[in-house]
Amino acid sequence: MARIVSLGSALQDIYLIDRDDFGSIEFGNVSMFKNLEIGSKYDIDKLDFFIGGGGTNSAVTFARSGHEAVYLGNLGHDPAGEAVLKTLDDEGIDSSFISFPARGKTGCSIILLDSKTGERTVLTFRGASARFDNLNENDLDLIQPDWLYVTTLRGDMGTLLRFFEKAKSLGAKIMFNPGKLELINNKQVLGLLQDVDVLLVNKREASQLVGGSLLEELLNRLKNYCPTVIITDGAMGGIARSGEKTYRFGIYEDVKIKDTTGAGDAFGSGFLASYASGDSFRTALIFASANSTGVVQRRGAKNGIISRDIELHPMPIQLIK
Repeated sequence: MARIVSLGSALQDIYLIDRDDFGSIEFGNVSMFKNLEIGSKYDIDKLDFFIGGGGTNSAVTFARSGHEAVYLGNLGHDPAGEAVLKTLDDEGIDSSFISFPARGKTGCSIILLDSKTGERTVLTFRGASARFDNLNENDLDLIQPDWLYVTTLRGDMGTLLRFFEKAKSLGAKIMFNPGKLELINNKQVLGLLQDVDVLLVNKREASQLVGGSLLEELLNRLKNYCPTVIITDGAMGGIARSGEKTYRFGIYEDVKIKDTTGAGDAFGSGFLASYASGDSFRTALIFASANSTGVVQRRGAKNGIISRDIELHPMPIQLIK
C-alpha cells in the first residue's frame, strides 16, 4: 500500500432536504428553484450533517482502500472542526499536519437538496479553506509521501507550485484535479503539468485548458503536457490515456441518483486508490467509476465510498488505441 497525502479543503456539509419546495423551473439552459419566495418561511422534510471538502473526501477513499492516508489542510478551532477531526480519526486518517489559522473558522456548505430528483444547490462559506498559502510544503519532508493528491486550492498557484516542486524533489508522484479558480489561469496550469503524473478534468475543464470540443481532440492536446490524462463526460463516461493506451469508458451502473455531492472527488480518488495499489490502468478506471456510483446513491460525499475488497463487475470500457 502507498502513503498518500490529500491536499485540499475540509468542510461541514449541512443538508436541507425537501421533496416539494425545492422543485425547479427552467429558464433557457438554467434551472432555478420555483417555490422559494424572498421573505417567506418554509418547513423542510429533513436535516442532515456530514463532512465534505475535496481534501477529506479523497482521504477517506484512500483510507478505505487500505492506504496510509494523510490529510493536509486548514480547520478552525470550532465544533465543525471537531466534527472533521472526528471523521478523520474514525477513518484512520493522519490529521497531525492540519493547520489552524488564527481566527479561522471551519468552512461550511449549506446544501439545498430536492429529494425527489436529487438536484441540489450549494451555498458555501469557505472559511479556513478559503486560503492555503499558510501551509508548509516542508511538511512533506516528514511525511515522505508516495503520492500527492491535490484538489482545488482556490486558485492559489503559488502554493500549488511550492507543493508540486517539493513532492517531485522527494520522488513522490502527483495527481491533480484542478478547480475552476485554477482553470482561470490556464497557462499557469499547463506550466504546472510538467510535474503532474495524472491529470483529471471533465470535458468542459479540458476545453478551458487547451480548447476544442471533441473528447479525443482534447485528450490528444493534453497528452502533450501530462503522461496520464483522464477526461470525464458525465453520463457519457469519458476518455483516458496512459502511455500508448487510450480507453473510452461508460458509466459503472445506471442508478437512481440521490445526491451528486462528492461524485467527482470519488472518481478521482477512486482511480488513485486502485492505481496506487498496483492495479492496471483499466482496472483503476473501473474502480473510479464504481466509487463515484456508490457515492451518488447515498446522501453525503463520503457515505457511499467503497472499500478495496468490493467485487467489481464489468462496465463499458474499450481500448481504442
